[in-house]
Amino acid sequence: MLRGLYTAAAGMMTQQRKHDTVTNNISNANTPGFKQVNAISRSFPDMLLELTGVQGEKAKRIGILNTGVFAEESLSIHAQGDLSDTGRASDFAIMSDIEVPGLTFDASGKAVAANGDVMFQPQVFFTVQDRDGEVRYTRDGTFTLNEEGFLVTSDGSNVLGTNNARIQFEPGTAIENLTLTRGQRFIDSRTGLDTGRQLLMTLVENPNKLVREGNSKFRLQDGSSPVRPVDANDRFEVRQGFIERSNIDSAQSMVDLISALRAYESNQKMVQYYDESLRKAVTEVGRV
Repeated sequence: MLRGLYTAAAGMMTQQRKHDTVTNNISNANTPGFKQVNAISRSFPDMLLELTGVQGEKAKRIGILNTGVFAEESLSIHAQGDLSDTGRASDFAIMSDIEVPGLTFDASGKAVAANGDVMFQPQVFFTVQDRDGEVRYTRDGTFTLNEEGFLVTSDGSNVLGTNNARIQFEPGTAIENLTLTRGQRFIDSRTGLDTGRQLLMTLVENPNKLVREGNSKFRLQDGSSPVRPVDANDRFEVRQGFIERSNIDSAQSMVDLISALRAYESNQKMVQYYDESLRKAVTEVGRV
């Protein structure tokens, strides 16, 4: 009986975790560059039951017994989001479709190699420097120029250019007078001259190794995934005057939210059932 109580309680905690994850996704549906998060549920370590057969034969597995589930981890879906035309020269959006020879990626950016390994599609990111001087990666291209002429993100992080240097223009420069070329170089639209500034675009081989931080930024733990500056053969484009919208499917998120709520309620009723059974066992059966 207690095993059933623990299983139902584990189900409630799992559905609460899923509910919180989907709620966070929905609240960021309009956040530029936000990537959907999925809560991954797995069974508790299986309690294997084995039956020893006739002498000389190997032990035979007859089944598994799971005692509930738990939300083990949250995975980000780094699929391409739709682009929204803002008409603002300070907005930039990445369109990327990086190819890996021999692999075909599905809509979620996942592929299975011939040897059975699961691979994720590499993604291109803007490279920024946060207030602590740490390098971060983002797909949110809503940039501005501060009073000192530095190109910064919406939260004040510095946008990095070649050689990991902060991009700075002459103070008083209007970003409306800057045009980004296909090579991610800024030119002065009034004179047509190259300003000498270029965005540093970073390709992350396995974006699922990125650790999510606030304000649509990600960090990479040392050695967790290879990163490199993009090259001419990479299939990507940075469009000025656009932003990449969140890749959240709002309709599916609502379905997931309702499903998590219904499953939570079902597990809650089971907990109440077991609680009532234990009460009767103690107060009624015990008297007999």
